[in-house]
Amino acid sequence: MATDKRVFTLRLSDEVFDKIGILATSEHRSMTNYIEYVLLKHLNEYETAKGPIKGSE
Repeated sequence: MATDKRVFTLRLSDEVFDKIGILATSEHRSMTNYIEYVLLKHLNEYETAKGPIKGSE
């Protein structure tokens, strides 16, 4: 399945990696999907409070 999403690497300690895994499992999501969900949620909350982030185009 082709995708137009960009990919990047995160450097996380084992402790943080394990915590994210626990949260992802509790939400019935993969770790990748959970990290994407959290980041998109944060961006939405930020833009709702402060307006659109400029320069993203």
